[in-house]
Parts: sequence; structure tokens; C-alpha cells
Amino acid sequence: MTTSPLLERAVSRWQIVGISINGVVGSGIYLVPAAAAALMGAASLWAVPLAGLAVLLLALCFAEAGSHFNQPGAAYIYTREAFGEFIGFQVGWMTWLTRIAGGAALCNGLAQALTFVLPGATEGFTRVAVIAVPLVLLTAINVIGVKHAARLEVVLTVAKLLPLLFLIAVGIPAVDGSLIFPMPAPDPAGIAAAASLLLFAYAGFENTAAAAGEFKNPQRDVPFALIVSIVSITLLYTLVQLVALGTLPDLAARADGAPLADAVALIVGVWAGVFLTLGAVVSIGGNIGNTMLVGPRYLFAMAKSGFGPPFLAQIHPRFHTPHWSIVTQSVIAGALALSGSFVQLAMLSIIARLATYIGTAAAVPVLRRKIGRGEHTIVLPGGATIPVLALLVCIAFLASAAPENLIAGLIALVAGGAVYFFKRSD
Repeated sequence: MTTSPLLERAVSRWQIVGISINGVVGSGIYLVPAAAAALMGAASLWAVPLAGLAVLLLALCFAEAGSHFNQPGAAYIYTREAFGEFIGFQVGWMTWLTRIAGGAALCNGLAQALTFVLPGATEGFTRVAVIAVPLVLLTAINVIGVKHAARLEVVLTVAKLLPLLFLIAVGIPAVDGSLIFPMPAPDPAGIAAAASLLLFAYAGFENTAAAAGEFKNPQRDVPFALIVSIVSITLLYTLVQLVALGTLPDLAARADGAPLADAVALIVGVWAGVFLTLGAVVSIGGNIGNTMLVGPRYLFAMAKSGFGPPFLAQIHPRFHTPHWSIVTQSVIAGALALSGSFVQLAMLSIIARLATYIGTAAAVPVLRRKIGRGEHTIVLPGGATIPVLALLVCIAFLASAAPENLIAGLIALVAGGAVYFFKRSD
């Protein structure tokens, strides 16, 4: 008698924390300081922790919702159990689109970052190689086993944080307070754009529980990882913004450059700027790795529910990973990156994530009633207060979105609705 292979529960609590931090800290931290300063000036210093507080409200909703379940799928599972199959599928669909678009964009971003040490990295065969080699390598690592992928995530997390911690260590003593204070009021026209920018910088935490079926104790460890990671990232982002504002008088004018490398080169020397540049490359590579770890789990979870080809729900008999979902994710992301057609999908990123956030926040009180409180369930204090505040945060972010992004998000939802009606009957 034969049985189907099962996912292996091999990922520990602190590995999940590493996965969560790695999924958030990426190219955004290297771009946001100057872009936020261009929109809000020195007031961006307080905007960063305020955005972190808003995201913490969302993360708390994910923490409670995640404590009800021990299977992969994250927001797809939460919203499906709370509101039914159609809403759950749409949330899973939008979340997966975000991972595909993000993966494609990051591959191109990696090529661009490498131009500092490899001229021509964005052209011809070199560009193809720069995009393809990391994808092939990370695909192989993820297929071979989630334990190896999770260990790589932790290594990449440490490697990407070291340059930023170095910047903070040498930058704090060099901060010139006169560049920040007195702090002028920000331009109201820039606040809305800054909101979307900062949401992008914190995005990715929602994927922490995507591979919960391979976590040792997901109901306890996922909430812990979410809270620890958001608090740590908010502190990191705030200190980086402080250093950037306090060391570069023309920070806002460097939005198209490498402001953190410029700052540390000014303080320490050119070699430190190279160190930060390499840190940016590692950060982007780490984000690609995170996408390759969590993105296929959405495909796997939806395929198990009957959406998409059945081979996407298969588990490798030796490695116990959703190997076809991993390979499919890699092929699509690589094709989009090489064709350049990912640009329009990238515009969906914020709206797609908001669909995930809104669905999970709204699901929290519903899951309380439908499932109740179990041994590992977390119940947020204040009744419905935190979920309601989280929904208000999402509405505020939606109000700040550009009309073309809202239209693109609506088109994606319509496309997802069409896919839904092709559900398999098996």
C-alpha cells in the first residue's frame, strides 16, 4: 500500500523570523530614504516609524489569523475559511500576482545593481545570465528541500543586515542635527505618495506563513516571527532614515542614485560605499530567494483546492517539496523579467497586497466566531479594535493609490474571477 508524500515540518522559530525579515528588507531600504525625503523632507523621519506602526496593526491581524491554522497558504486560507472559496481564491490570486511581479522586478533590479561592478549587466547575454543564474540556483535549492532554503534565507538575512548595521554604527555619531531640525511641515501633496512608498518598503511580511505546512510549530512561531520582525524592521528603517537625513544635505536630490552608499562613503570612504553596494545586491538576491520560497506555496495551496493544473499540487517523493509549483513560479518570473512585460504587473503590487491585507483583517473577527479559541490560538486584545484600525489603514492606503493602479487592480480581480470558474471537479 502506497501513500502520497507529505510536506516535511523542518523550519524552526528563528528561521521563520529570518524568512520574515528577509521578505521585507530588500531593495526598498536602499531606495526609500531619498525618495521619502523628496516627498516629505525631514518629516520623513517620523513618517517611517508611523508607517511601521500601521503595518504592525496589519501584522497583528495576520498573527491571530495564522494561529488558527498549521497548513500553507496564509491569507488564502484565512479568507477562504472566513468568507468562502471565491473570496479566498481572489486573495490567493492577488497575492501570487504580487510575488510574480516582485520576483520579475527584483531580477531586473539585481542586473541594474551589478552595473557598478559589471558594466553591461543590463544588456544582451550578460543580462540573461544575471537573471537566469540566480533563478535556476534558487529553484534547485527550494526543490531539494525547504530546510536548505530556510537556512539560506537566514544566511541572506544576516548578510543583508550587516552593511545596514555598519551604516548605522558609523553614521549615528556623524549625524548633523541641523540638517533635520527644526523640522518643517511636509508638503500635503507628498504625503499620499509617501504612504504608498512606505507601504512598499514594509511589504512582504504577509508571506511569512505561506509555507506554514513546513514549519515545526506554525501556530506559535508565525505570530512570534511577525511581531519580532516588524518591530525590528521599523527600528532599522528609522535609524537608517536618521543617518541618511543627518549626513547628506542634498538627500532628496539623490532619489535616482544610491543614497546609502553615498552617505557611508562620505563618512568612512569609497570602500564603504562598495560594501553598501554589495549589501544591496545581497538584499535583492535575498528577496528573490524569499519569493522562490513562499510564492510557489500559494500555487500549491490553490492547486490542492482545485484551481489550476493538478500537477501543481504534487509533492516530490524524495524532497517533500511542491516541486512543480516551484519550477512554474521560476519559469514565469524569469520570462516576465526577460521580456520586460513585468512592468505593468509591478504596478499591481500595492493594490494586490492591499487585497491581501483587507481580506485578512476582515477575516479575524469572523474566524473568532467560526473556529473559536484553541490551544495555540492568539486573540488580540480590544475585541474588534485592532482589525477595524487595520482596515482603516488599508482604506487610507487605497485612497493614496494612483488611479491607474486602481484600474489595474480591478482588471486583475476580474481575471482572477474568470480563472475561478475553471475550477477542476476532481
